[in-house]
Parts: sequence; C-alpha cells; structure tokens
Amino acid sequence: MEAIPGRARAYVACVALVALCGLFPLPGVHAPWGAVALLAGLYAAGERIARRWFAGTFYPVLLAGAFLLPPPAAALVALPGALLSGADRRPLLPRRIWRAAQLSLAVWAASWTHRWLDGRDAVATSDLPYALLPAGAAVVAFCLALTLLDGGILALAEHVPVRRAWRGLFRRSLGPLAVHGLAGLMMAVLWRSPYGPVAALLVLLPMCVSWWVFAQYHRERAAHQATIRALVQAVDIKDGYTRGHSERVGQASMLIARELGMDEERVELVRFAGILHDVGKLGVPTRLLRKDGPLTPEERRVIELHPEYGHEIVRGISFLGEARAAVLHHHERLDGSGYPYGLVGDQIPEPARVVAVADAFDAMTSTRSYSRARPVEAALAELERCAGAQFDPRMVTALCRVLRREGWHPAVTSDEPHPPRPRAPAGGRTGARR
Repeated sequence: MEAIPGRARAYVACVALVALCGLFPLPGVHAPWGAVALLAGLYAAGERIARRWFAGTFYPVLLAGAFLLPPPAAALVALPGALLSGADRRPLLPRRIWRAAQLSLAVWAASWTHRWLDGRDAVATSDLPYALLPAGAAVVAFCLALTLLDGGILALAEHVPVRRAWRGLFRRSLGPLAVHGLAGLMMAVLWRSPYGPVAALLVLLPMCVSWWVFAQYHRERAAHQATIRALVQAVDIKDGYTRGHSERVGQASMLIARELGMDEERVELVRFAGILHDVGKLGVPTRLLRKDGPLTPEERRVIELHPEYGHEIVRGISFLGEARAAVLHHHERLDGSGYPYGLVGDQIPEPARVVAVADAFDAMTSTRSYSRARPVEAALAELERCAGAQFDPRMVTALCRVLRREGWHPAVTSDEPHPPRPRAPAGGRTGARR
C-alpha cells in the first residue's frame, strides 16, 4: 500500500469539507430531482465505461448538469460516480474522496458561473449563439477549479516543486474540456427541448466514437513509452555509473527544443532522441563502459562505435522519426572532427545538434567514476567556449537562456562509494563524454 503524506491527507480533508459546504443548501433548493438522479446515474455508468474502455472521464454529463441545475444540485451529480469508481492506486478510499470532492467543487464553480451569466435562460430558450458565452465561461471555471486543485495535490502528495506543480495544467486541459463543454451544452439544450432527455443522450454516441479513437492513440503512445523505457533500463543496467543520464539528457533536449520554438510533436521526438542517444552502448563491452582508468586508443575506437550500434537498434522503430538520426549523429562536431562520419555544420541533423549540447551539459554536471560534477554555471561557460567549433551556438544559447531563467538540479549518478579518480579527457572534448 502506498502511503499518502499527512499534509496531502489534510489537504484532501479540507477540499472535501469545502465541497460539503457547497452541498449544504440542498434542502432548500428547488431542483428537478428526477433529472439530478438520471444525470448522476448516467455519469456513474458512463464513468465506469469510460475508464475501462476509453481511459477518459465522462465530463459532458457533468457539464450538462452544470448547465441545467442549480450549483448544489449540479455538484451532487458527480458524487456517486466518483465515490464508486475505481482508483489507480491504493489506498482507495482517500483517492475516491479526493476525486469526488474535486469534481463536486469544479461542477459547482461551473454551474455558479453559468447561472451568474444567465446561461440557464439561454439554454431554456435555445438562444444560440448567446448560450455559447455563459457555457464557455462555465467551462473555463470548471477547468480552472480542476487545475488549482490538481496542482495542490501534485505539490503535496507527489512532491512536485511548487513553482512547477501548476505549470501547463490549465493549457493542456482547456482544449479537451472545451469539446466536452460543447457536448454538454448540446445535451442541455436538447434536454430542455420538446424532445427531452432521450434526444440529449444521443449526443453521447459520437462522443463515444471520438473517445475510442483517442483511447487507441493513447494506447499506442503508451506502447511507445514502454519500448523506450525498456531500452533505457537496459542501458542503465549495463552502464551503472551513468544511471539516470538518459532521462536527464532527454529533459535538457526538450528544454532546448521548446526554447527554440519547435512544435510540441517535434519537441517530443527530440526528447526521445535525448533519452535514447546512448542505447548503442548495449553493443559495447561492459568492461569498457565501467573502466576507471584511461581508455587506450583501441578501446576508445570501440566505444565510438556506439552511435552506429544505437542507430541499428532503433532504425526499425518507425515512430521515432528523425530521432533516429540524432542517435546516430549526436557525437558529430560542427568543425567536422566528430564521429562517426565527420559531418560539418548544417550537415548534422538539427535534433543531433540539440542532443549533443544536452549530453555534454549533463556529463559535466554529473559525478561519474572518472570525473567530478562541475557547477552549472561552469558547465554553461564551457559550452559557450566550445560553441561554434564543437556545438551549435543556437543550441548552446537556448540552453543557457532557459537554465538561467528556470534553473537546473543535476543529480549524482555514480555508484562509487569512494571519491572518483580523475581521468584526462581525450582529444580535448568537453565533458570527456563516452
């Protein structure tokens, strides 16, 4: 059983208490209780189906409740489904209470916003397109409530740094919730029309089809991630001194790509390239990877084959796209003195130039069996010194800018219990990267 930190339990209790306060006016609320019961049952059934088959959440029903019902009654719609649904991890009860309280507050906020903007009258009279305005504001309120609560639980339960806990949550959630909001609005308009609730339920059919397609995409994506994790774990087992290096290079590569303004799909490919850049070490003898002393020229030539080994390993993985070229060319240098092919300048693929900078940076800021970690500023200064000859100046500038703005926390990856023995860099290459 996974323990939930005490402060996270206190946070969940406070959120649940606030959610209960939102339900207190229920005895005096004039609400269509038949509609409340039907929506609550529909949400509970839909939530089980969605979690089993679509890996999603049945938000359109909750938002339809926000558009049709007073805030306390709308908040009630979420409770049965959230309390009865399964949880991904144990302990189950606190997680179910958290989910119920979170959704209840989010629906309450959406319903209150919709009611404050006279959205119920617009729904009742099918006043389009005016009905879109209060519905859109309600969706924003719903998304904002989920974002605020999710960020708090990430900071307290998952130990995510406070300055990062809320980053990107609202932006990533708003698009999908806007689609769910449109479906919820259509349900509400049809519910109040002469055709009644039966017509409203027909709105869910195309939504279910789109959810199924989206779920297939997520399953495929999960399979991709599992493939990458398996390869990285194999490298980490073989080269224990640099455990965690691949993930950090992937993170630094992603930061550079975003700073350069690449679209998110390409940023993801660059991250994959960073994570997999050393997968070719699976073809290098372990004794060379773990050798503490200086490498002989013959041993260095064997290690310098790892980009080609890596390319052979990943060449059949089609979803990696241009990340495969980065695996092959991440040790090339702008002046042509790199390996394996001695490419010059723009002949080196852009993702490979990104990974080269990220790889060198992490090598310099991590303690290994043959070198001590350098301070971040010293590593950045070294990258700037080598820009133009070894590294692409654009990539170096992007990394320096983002790290000086957001910071970096390098990890020690050496398994050695004693201080590392110094080792002379070969060929003057930054970070003495293997």
